[in-house]
Amino acid sequence: MSRISRRAQTVTPFHVMRLMVAAQALEAQGRDIVHMEVGEPDFGTPQPIMEAAQAALARGDTRYTQARGLPALRQRIAGYYRERFAVEVDERRILVTPGASGALQLAFAALLDNGDRLAVADPGYPANANIARTLGIQLAPIAVSAEQDFWPTPDQIRAVAADAMLLNTPANPTGTVLSQSGCSAIIDACREAGTALILDEIYQGLVYGQPSFTALEMADDIWVINSFSKYFGMTGWRLGWLIAPQACVDAVERLAQNLFIASNTLAQHAALAALDRSTWPLLDQRRDALQARRDYLLPALNDLGFRVLGRPEGAFYLYAEASGLADDAEVLVEDLLHQAGVVATPGVDFGANGTRSCVRFSYTTSMQRLEEGVARMRSFLSAGS
Repeated sequence: MSRISRRAQTVTPFHVMRLMVAAQALEAQGRDIVHMEVGEPDFGTPQPIMEAAQAALARGDTRYTQARGLPALRQRIAGYYRERFAVEVDERRILVTPGASGALQLAFAALLDNGDRLAVADPGYPANANIARTLGIQLAPIAVSAEQDFWPTPDQIRAVAADAMLLNTPANPTGTVLSQSGCSAIIDACREAGTALILDEIYQGLVYGQPSFTALEMADDIWVINSFSKYFGMTGWRLGWLIAPQACVDAVERLAQNLFIASNTLAQHAALAALDRSTWPLLDQRRDALQARRDYLLPALNDLGFRVLGRPEGAFYLYAEASGLADDAEVLVEDLLHQAGVVATPGVDFGANGTRSCVRFSYTTSMQRLEEGVARMRSFLSAGS
């Protein structure tokens, strides 16, 4: 007899996944759909990274690596922090993981027991919270608002009394970026509350009008997660890393040995090229292209009657209030797909704190397609007014 665990039943679905399937069905029927829902830029993996993977494949470098990852890659990651952020990170603290999701699993499993409390921002990325749920961790959502740029205050952190807290900066779904002073205040508040801090920095490098930084510049007793997916353009390679406090490294490695054995070997060899200085100018050109898209889409959405919330200074998302256009943003998103041929993500995917009136737009498609999407939405909204 089949059985589904209670934990599995608590995992919330992504509404956007259903919309993506519906969009693909419409495309199969010949409809043209403008995609503004996916957190995956249209650039493709940079050529130097592809060439490094091809060379590794030709050499036959396809066997298991250490559970921690290739020593050369861990050294290169440490060098990346040194060269880009002037931060010394002991390579022994670095574990290469199957995407940032693998890093989160390790951090949660190492830090938290069944029934422990994990504080998360609401709105926030839902998969991270669902990973915690499957491990029997209790969520402690912190309601954050546009007025506070969607970051929890020190008072909120102390009041929630959680065992650990997870934040991501730049943030999904809002695109807001935690300032260095704000990061320091959160680190201090977590220490005062006895709350372990996990910072997800997977959109690091995709920051506009200001330099990127890492929380490791301010503390070495925190957990930091990063990924080769976003800034480095390696989404389908499924490779990330975790930097754990020194005292926790052995325990995390034991978990990795049992949960994953090792990360994808070919992807690790490819990632060596991603971290080579010669690749950085190409990556920064792509960041500048994303900034140009944001600079177009943000005022365009406001002109359509949406209200972009917070200060979207990073990642590739705009989080917009839609109450002036529809009673229910989820219904609006459905109508945009089926009637205007534009697919976005309903705010309900990101929590319960005012999300039903919001929509997340991803500017991960070309400027031409963004302009087409805006034109279609303008025509649809004008017809309904």
